[in-house]
Amino acid sequence: MLFSQLITKLIQDTTEKSLPLFGVELCLCVTIVLMLLVRLFSADRLLPACITAVVGAAAALTCSWMQYRELFTQSTPLSTELFTGLLIHDNFTVYFRAFLSLFLLLTVALTSLTGIPDEEDGPDFYSLLFGATLGMMLMASANSLLMLFIAVEMASVPSYAMVAFLKGRKSASEGALKYVVYGAGAAGVMLYGISLVAGTLGTADLALLGERLSAVAADGGGGLADPEIRTVALGLLMILAGLGFKLSLVPFHFWCPDAFEGASAEVAGFLSIASKAGAFALLVRLCVALADSQGAESLLVAFGVGLGVVSILTMTLGNLAAYGQNNLKRLLAYSTIAHAGYMVMAVSAMLIMLSGSSGTGTSASVASAMEGLLYYLFVYLFMNLGAFAVIALVRNHTFGESIDDVRGLISQSPTLCIVMLICFFSLVGLPPFGGFIGKFFIFAAVYNAGGANSFMYVLLAFGCLNTVFSLFYYLRVLKTMFLETREETAPPVPVRFASWESAFVLTLAGFVLLLGVAPHVMSTTANSAAQALAVLQ
Repeated sequence: MLFSQLITKLIQDTTEKSLPLFGVELCLCVTIVLMLLVRLFSADRLLPACITAVVGAAAALTCSWMQYRELFTQSTPLSTELFTGLLIHDNFTVYFRAFLSLFLLLTVALTSLTGIPDEEDGPDFYSLLFGATLGMMLMASANSLLMLFIAVEMASVPSYAMVAFLKGRKSASEGALKYVVYGAGAAGVMLYGISLVAGTLGTADLALLGERLSAVAADGGGGLADPEIRTVALGLLMILAGLGFKLSLVPFHFWCPDAFEGASAEVAGFLSIASKAGAFALLVRLCVALADSQGAESLLVAFGVGLGVVSILTMTLGNLAAYGQNNLKRLLAYSTIAHAGYMVMAVSAMLIMLSGSSGTGTSASVASAMEGLLYYLFVYLFMNLGAFAVIALVRNHTFGESIDDVRGLISQSPTLCIVMLICFFSLVGLPPFGGFIGKFFIFAAVYNAGGANSFMYVLLAFGCLNTVFSLFYYLRVLKTMFLETREETAPPVPVRFASWESAFVLTLAGFVLLLGVAPHVMSTTANSAAQALAVLQ
């Protein structure tokens, strides 16, 4: 093919096929450019950055909704490669685009209510926020190891700056420094792992990894005794180390408590949810690519059991370490670590079922594991953001974020206390809240995977035990809010029921209740997104 023909084909692919399906990301890019132009021409006094951010996030959500209606009404999942195969557009991608767009809009609304950032720093902050979200959307649609690395870095670099955005605070600078150091190390390890996998298999295309891995396994007899399989396994472990950093899995979690404590509650809430969504989408893409191979079942079992062990360590450490925390953001940081462990259970179950031969590897059973993960993520959006929103609103009045600052809060702001109760009980996994349904889906998938590997029953037992462990530190906070007396010298928290702040947190709590009593509202969409994965079709 001549060079001119190649360029013509590339232009046609970009303009006629890729860009029309890339509308959500383009909305974020346009908003970032507008933010920078507003800052450049000092027009942020005339056009507040929060308004531009709300319009941009709403436009992205509208575009996501249009793509959702187009794809999710199809009887057969459709998949389209974008930009010569670097990205992929399917139901799974659209689900995470809509998820991240909705969360971005809610985060912008929260920052507008709490006043962080202020008018002077608004364009800079929202540019970072939109840039990180853009990277997370690319993580969900990555179809190449190259895009995997670029997307992770696009999501990580703005996050480092957002953690340190509260200037003059030692804890913010310390948390951001630890975040940067761990992030740089994880990026280097992940990049070396990508080079090992791509070099051994001869491709960076995720869609071809399974095929190339099958060929390598056939040539060498398969199994971890094969040197090439071991090299691929080592490279995949290094890639998983980078994703484990984004998910704050043990032992890559050390940055999380300090970063959350130093950052504002709004930023901590964003990192606890959005980064998890993008990283889980990328982890699932990678696992699905490997599961498409033949003759490397032992590798799938090894990674499935390995992720199960990491899940046990993560949720146990997260729940036990939360007991001694007095800072609410630090407590929720360890809670975030624990919930990452719960969600990894679904990925472990999926890998085990795909490698099993006892009937557990059917499309329906594997899809149920992914449906549980996607449902849990959607519920997690509302219950975790609700908890961080309450902390942010209390901070605006008390200038503190410790458990002592919410002591006896029921006497002044019953709305915030009720919302915190709903969110915490949902985080524990108690009925009739959405967190119960999400955990039930994941635990059911792990139980089904036990037919292929008995280790899944051990994983399920630890998941149930950790659910009980988590109840105590959540109840400790609720006991302080509801049953203890507020000191007379404590700053008041006069958040009235008829206020925008109450309306915002009550809306989040309402969705937590709705997803608990009417799970079909979201479970059908989650199942459709899971079915779009190539290995399930």
